[in-house]
Amino acid sequence: MKLKLKNLLKENKGLLIFIALMLVFRSAVADWNDVPTGSMKPTILEGDRILVNKMAYDIRLPFSQISLKKLADPARGDIIVFESQKAGNQLVKRVVGIPGDVVEMRDNRLYINGEALTYVTQRAHTNGQDLVENLVGIEHSVRIKRGHQPLANFPPVQVPENAYLALGDNRDNSADSRVIGFVPRHEIRGRAHHVLFSLNYDNFYLPRGDRFYHPI
Repeated sequence: MKLKLKNLLKENKGLLIFIALMLVFRSAVADWNDVPTGSMKPTILEGDRILVNKMAYDIRLPFSQISLKKLADPARGDIIVFESQKAGNQLVKRVVGIPGDVVEMRDNRLYINGEALTYVTQRAHTNGQDLVENLVGIEHSVRIKRGHQPLANFPPVQVPENAYLALGDNRDNSADSRVIGFVPRHEIRGRAHHVLFSLNYDNFYLPRGDRFYHPI
């Protein structure tokens, strides 16, 4: 039995090395993640597989959360992937507040350090609209619903050191910092920057060709 196992390992040595290297790569360098919810609409859709740069902020020991070297800190506008202890799940959200920022929301409009962000209507829907939000120089789309929404307001809060305020682009359908609080720096695993590929859950899981390597 031991001889058969030894021969099997020897015959498949190349394949095993490839698998090991791929696992290391996905653990510490880059990975792709499924997006099962619509909390980041219209930027990210259900069925998108997003490409995550795991070396955007830290070099980590493979198969661990130990940071060997800090490379950068998240910036406003970054789409981050983080393991939320409070949510008990991996989440994808957008950074809107960095350490020291004072952030407020009034009727789904953000104020950062006392300055109101600007918004331009992109398209209207039967139950809401998509807006282009200018996040201190970073323009991106957000989706809001019509009428009173329970998460559309919060008083001024200051982002503490080594933490971030992160929101979903689908502002009225996202369990983000308004629900789970600030995101600790050590929970952040990487930055998402492209959709690798996408499957349309509403159309027999057929690929969405227009979202192949789509920037986000």
